[in-house]
Amino acid sequence: MTLYLPIVILLVLALVFAASMATVVSDGVGPRRWNRAKLDAYECGIEPTPLPAGRAGRFPVKFYLTAMLFIVFDVEIIFLYPWAQSAVQLGVFGLIEIGLFVLTVGAVYVYVWRRGGLDWN
Repeated sequence: MTLYLPIVILLVLALVFAASMATVVSDGVGPRRWNRAKLDAYECGIEPTPLPAGRAGRFPVKFYLTAMLFIVFDVEIIFLYPWAQSAVQLGVFGLIEIGLFVLTVGAVYVYVWRRGGLDWN
């Protein structure tokens, strides 16, 4: 157990530091100029529309779809990077596998494009 004691101490110190920075220091150092505009909801540039009392507002789904598409194609790049680093060692097998991967993601891209998922209107 004494072997892991420095790691546990470092982990505890890191958690205490992160918690103090997120709460105590940010509240103490940050500006306190509150006004009505800062307290209103802001969602991706869309002005919230007033609704009758007791009803929640609707948020367009296209913003969530855009975010999900970004994540899908960002993860594709994350998977391509390790292959690029070890392409020589993988040889022809690696080339065939990454080709199949790119074709699969390309098929998804074409599907989304044909369904109108990339129309920003």
